[in-house]
Amino acid sequence: MKVKLISDSTCDLSPELVEKYDIEIIPLYVSMGEKTLSDGVEVVPEDIYSYVAENGVLPGTAAPNVGDYAKVFRKWHDEGYSIVHFNISGDFSSAYQNACVAAEEVGDTFVVDSRNLSSGQGHIVLYGAELAAKGASAEEIKKACDELAPRVEASFVVDSIDYLRKGGRCSAVAALGANLLRLKPCIEVIDGKMKPTKKYRGNIDKVIIDYVTDKLRGRADIDRHRIFVTHTKCSDDIVVQVKAKIKELYGEFDEVLETVAGCTVTSHCGPYTLGILFIREK
Repeated sequence: MKVKLISDSTCDLSPELVEKYDIEIIPLYVSMGEKTLSDGVEVVPEDIYSYVAENGVLPGTAAPNVGDYAKVFRKWHDEGYSIVHFNISGDFSSAYQNACVAAEEVGDTFVVDSRNLSSGQGHIVLYGAELAAKGASAEEIKKACDELAPRVEASFVVDSIDYLRKGGRCSAVAALGANLLRLKPCIEVIDGKMKPTKKYRGNIDKVIIDYVTDKLRGRADIDRHRIFVTHTKCSDDIVVQVKAKIKELYGEFDEVLETVAGCTVTSHCGPYTLGILFIREK
């Protein structure tokens, strides 16, 4: 039985992982002035930093439309594949709804609402890929991934809330206060939505290590198969420190995967954002 896995670009999987697991990526759109560009194809995070610095506003983002999804789904369907497609949380974007409409048009296509974003979504994509490699059907993969989604724990710590302010997610007054106090918010994905939780204070490198410590210390419920370290424009040195802290606090994982966040997370959170994303055991 042939199964093709497809994901929106919001999964933030590296090119190496996309190639290794043979995943088709459908890009979201990023609007910068009068240009509408394909995420990861025609625009990358460095372009967003430059655009914000020059214009003082964030670019817009938009979901692929029904026709975009149907075109890709139909290509693989016509080659005899059953299809499993993975979306960013339906609470973040109309992508899930559009993909569902396209799937119904094409047939034999199963759509997974990851209830997450970035490599939280990526976790579910790779889980699906591993099931496919074991011979699971598209329907079985869809069911298993739907069951996995609530166990994915995704969070990020943000250096500056300027991007959150520009995106309308906090007021100018709140941003001023946070910047004066050097506050760094932790943003968690809870029930498919982004919510600010703990606030840290101080230098971002120290804050990142404190955040990792808070997330892992005293835990005994984390699946040791895979953990992602996903970031925007963080230094190699802090990533090395994070990986060392993960090992110190929780021991060995089968895989500790570093990925650089794409345009969606970059547009929400800005540079020097870092998250650890993992799966809770049943």
